[in-house]
Amino acid sequence: MTSSHGHDSRIRIGISSCLLGQKVRYDGNHQHDSFLTGTLGRFFEWVPVCPEVAIGLGVPRPPIRLTGSPAKPRAVGIEDPDIDVTEKLAAYGRKQARVLDDISGYIFKSKSPSCGLERVKVYPFAGAPAKRGRGIYADAFLAAQPWLPAEEEGRLGDPRLRENFIERVFVYRRWQELLARGLTAGRLVEFHARHKLTLMAHDVEACRALDRLVAQAGSRRPKALARDYISRLMAALQRPATPARHAKVLMHLVGRLKENLNAADKAELLELIHAYRRGEALRLAPVTLLRHHFRRRPDRDIAGQTYLHPDPRELRLRGGL
Repeated sequence: MTSSHGHDSRIRIGISSCLLGQKVRYDGNHQHDSFLTGTLGRFFEWVPVCPEVAIGLGVPRPPIRLTGSPAKPRAVGIEDPDIDVTEKLAAYGRKQARVLDDISGYIFKSKSPSCGLERVKVYPFAGAPAKRGRGIYADAFLAAQPWLPAEEEGRLGDPRLRENFIERVFVYRRWQELLARGLTAGRLVEFHARHKLTLMAHDVEACRALDRLVAQAGSRRPKALARDYISRLMAALQRPATPARHAKVLMHLVGRLKENLNAADKAELLELIHAYRRGEALRLAPVTLLRHHFRRRPDRDIAGQTYLHPDPRELRLRGGL
């Protein structure tokens, strides 16, 4: 994997071109998303792709749709079923997955027969369409990069899904930076240690399984171990963190401070955590106070945790947690 990422550079994200306002849709229009260009665009460097134009369908063009079995659909023309671009879209997806090996995420156009991630209509030869398909290009791309954070633009309107996607992008970006520096057993152990609290907020059992996996760092081939690790890590992070699981992590951090907290400080922390869990405060409130206490009473195991010290850009994009 190649990487030209610098710490202060914008993060490269693949995106369906129509979402940026490019008039590449079959009808000559676009699907400009102002949140993507106006908010995420301040931190992300967009890498626009329109697979249908790329394979030569042109603008405007006869529309296509998915037909046949949802498990293995074909992309064919609506007006002319003899138009079949399934293989071309799949081949282009595999090619782009090789070319775009340095992106840190991908935002696909929902419902698209080429780019939709889920619930794309598949028209059977008889009967009503089923919303169980995935776009041909997106499916081929993600088969080649299965651990890449990917989402549809429509789902990013949900605050929890948006936060989850952004978090995964920044974790994956740090993973790419690790690979660019050179993978070693020690660096893998360090990477895992930095993300343990984040993992705990998503899936405690997955965190324990990754603990056991990383313990093999000195005995397994580094590349094979790394592939196993990143696939399990990104799968665990796809499970959305909840206020209840976050509260357990925050309580764990309070426990690390218990010998150094007086009764008033502990009561203040606990009240903020309970207020967050009830939905009456942002998670940033107890996190900020915990950072204050850990600055006064340093803990080597906590100091490097991305949970307490996320990238400032990540913090802003996630709305202050």
